[in-house]
Amino acid sequence: MTLALPILDRPIRFALVGCGRIAKNHIEALAKHAGRAELVAVCDHQPSALQAAVAATGAAGFASLEALLAASDADVVVLATPSGLHSQQAMAVARSGRHVLSEKPMATKFEEGMAMVRACRDAGVKLFVVKQNRLNSTVQLVKRAIDQGRFGRIYMSTVNVFWTRPQSYYDAAPWRGRWDLDGGAFMNQASHYVDLLDWLVGPVDSVHAYTATLARDIEAEDTGVLSARLRHGGLASINVTMLTYPQNLEGSITILGEKGTVKIGGTAVNKIEHWQFAEPHADDEAVRNASYETGSVYGHGHPLYYDNVIQTLRGEASAEVDGYEGLRSLEILIAAYRSARDGQRVGLPLVF
Repeated sequence: MTLALPILDRPIRFALVGCGRIAKNHIEALAKHAGRAELVAVCDHQPSALQAAVAATGAAGFASLEALLAASDADVVVLATPSGLHSQQAMAVARSGRHVLSEKPMATKFEEGMAMVRACRDAGVKLFVVKQNRLNSTVQLVKRAIDQGRFGRIYMSTVNVFWTRPQSYYDAAPWRGRWDLDGGAFMNQASHYVDLLDWLVGPVDSVHAYTATLARDIEAEDTGVLSARLRHGGLASINVTMLTYPQNLEGSITILGEKGTVKIGGTAVNKIEHWQFAEPHADDEAVRNASYETGSVYGHGHPLYYDNVIQTLRGEASAEVDGYEGLRSLEILIAAYRSARDGQRVGLPLVF
């Protein structure tokens, strides 16, 4: 079927495919937009996960994507499945004439991400990629400061993701830590932070990375470091590990500029820990109330992200993070893995 835009005469209908760890955030986010959006279907191949989602939402349950596409009237299909499945699933959804909303990362291979973009473009449907951390109140303040030129020339930017994922986390789902379905600490856990670096201070010109599997019994890396040269000449680094003892310690980005220094820290860029500029601005007062506590590394951005999706499909806004935006951070991740594999600097854009 082909969906006509905008959808104004009824709530936009969403279907959720994948009822695992992140599904709760999507269900809760959609519930906050009741009246403009509704969850009409859920899907999971594991009966227990599917039954729990049906009980929690009252939505129709399906054991396969094929069954959902055949019987559901959803306008948008949300992919909260293992990352390596996103590409084929997105293309199937696009062929059915429905919009696609993909969790991060949009794919584990760059060519598969490109295939998603092409399939949705050719089908005339939207492709949204979840990057909810961009909408954190802390991050939004930093983005405004950059756009206003308050930093002057930005010299160095550093991202730290010091979290914990015990072996039991990987053992609980056999796809976790696999190259084909998940990737490692960079691709999975640090994906949002790679996006934040590129969005705030990019684009990235070249990367050199090292990865290591130091303690977890997985295919991909549990620890990695990445150095980057930015297109504007500044330097950047990303340091990631899932081996922090005994719990998540830090998810941060520090930006050092000619006329300003800022660090957003906490466990998930939820606290402004340092904010200093040469020239005062009204936003300096807002810093006091921007920080927040969170028990989850996912933050509070999913409802805000869905608000943009809904507005886009109602013809009231443009997508803040579409498939093309999703490809930017995926390209950096693939470049990092190539660099670690080959032991050399990798320039962007990638050459195939």
